[in-house]
Amino acid sequence: MDFNLALKLYTAEQVKNGEVIAAQMAGVSMYSLMQRAGMAVYQRFLQSYPRARSVLVVCGSGNNGGDGYVFATLAKQAQLKVSVFQLGDPNLLKGDALRAFEDWQTVDGKNSSWDDWHTALLEADVIVDAMLGTGLSGEVRQDTRRYIEQINQIHCPVIAIDIPSGLSADTGAVLGDAIHADHTVTFIGVKQGLCTAQARDHVGELHFSGLGVNIEFESIQEERALGINHQVISRLLPPPKAAAHKGDNGRVLCVGGNQGMPGAIRLCASAALRCGAGLTAAISHMDSLIPLQVSCPEVMSQGMTLDSLQEAENELTNRTRWADVLVFGPGFGMDDWAIQAYQTLSKQYKPKVVDADALNILAMLTDRGELNIAQDELRIITPHPGEAARLLGISTSDVERNRYKAARQLQARYGGVVVLKGAGTLIHDGVRMYVCLAGNPGMASGGMGDVLSGVIGALLAKGLPPVLAARLGVVIHSHAADLNARQYGEIGLLASDVVETLRQAIHSEC
Repeated sequence: MDFNLALKLYTAEQVKNGEVIAAQMAGVSMYSLMQRAGMAVYQRFLQSYPRARSVLVVCGSGNNGGDGYVFATLAKQAQLKVSVFQLGDPNLLKGDALRAFEDWQTVDGKNSSWDDWHTALLEADVIVDAMLGTGLSGEVRQDTRRYIEQINQIHCPVIAIDIPSGLSADTGAVLGDAIHADHTVTFIGVKQGLCTAQARDHVGELHFSGLGVNIEFESIQEERALGINHQVISRLLPPPKAAAHKGDNGRVLCVGGNQGMPGAIRLCASAALRCGAGLTAAISHMDSLIPLQVSCPEVMSQGMTLDSLQEAENELTNRTRWADVLVFGPGFGMDDWAIQAYQTLSKQYKPKVVDADALNILAMLTDRGELNIAQDELRIITPHPGEAARLLGISTSDVERNRYKAARQLQARYGGVVVLKGAGTLIHDGVRMYVCLAGNPGMASGGMGDVLSGVIGALLAKGLPPVLAARLGVVIHSHAADLNARQYGEIGLLASDVVETLRQAIHSEC
């Protein structure tokens, strides 16, 4: 969806409470809001599927179902074939939902018998999901889940009203099962759960309608998170100085590439160069040195062994004095070589990006009591859900069940800036939460995180504060992947492909 610089995101409770006050402020009745919601969905239906002649609407017993009845009434008035199915007894409807149902009846609207369900599914050109709204907290009941499964099994476009049924509006987690929508039209305020976790598989194209009260709503509710996309790049990335020299763009030291993993440190270092780092050096295991030198000659590379622990530490310490920014973890491993490097680097009071196995070492040493959890305000940690789980001592499923909560816990425990990677990557600095709306499924392949750490390192070297470097780095990285996928497709997207489109992403205006 289109928005200016940042998309404000809210919890379901905020919207539920705020819409009533916002409507009062705007002098609009709640039923008028329901009518506007149904009209917004109908307009999306016309724009996306202008040739559709048969529509199936599944209504729940709450206000989400009321929105569905408003849509059905509009479609019926337009002489479309409309099949409406009600979950539960329509006689139990109340309030605005009951009024919308009664309006549906005034246009000779009749609810279909569930005996005709399978026939209606096969004949529909479009399905409108108005079953479960944003108030869902527990898992979807088995009888409703059966209909969700059947809708998902057929090849028919689906428009979800406010949120795909079965999806948590606050976390993006699937509560048992959820509709796979092609379009979701959400109202008043965009719910934060629509932008991360499993929501990326279920929301489809996201559309927003403020229903004429969004300005009032925003005046009384403060957003819980901000969604960001490629539009922030040109606005927030400092332009290069005409008289700049390489020293002005900073010095990045990348450390990793243990035995058998030379590619990780190469991806990291080359990404730092492609994002404008003035000078980039890399220290790897001796066995990874030659592949690094051959593949990336612009990187000043050096090998490190444990033949002499003191000598290795001295070499690493000397190079860290040279660097403005430290990036460590890609291809690190967890052997003595890696632990030695980690302990030396983590002591440095410099901006640093800690990724991959460096995070696993942090978790391991903390669990053993061998390392205090330093609140390092200059550190950016970039865990994927599995690494986040180890850092928090919980399961990966716990992290994915509520990514917002996990990001806040990570920041509270480890300080600095947290980048919780995944579909809808989260960036949190203890004050504000950001959600990356860019990226695509092709990024689910090896080496992508190594590229991201190098990108963020380069931005830190340019003098950007950690939270800004993390925000921009995540968006540049994701936008580069999107540009590549747009040209060649998502399947087969490699981390090295993303490195090659980083420059295009930085300079892109679209």
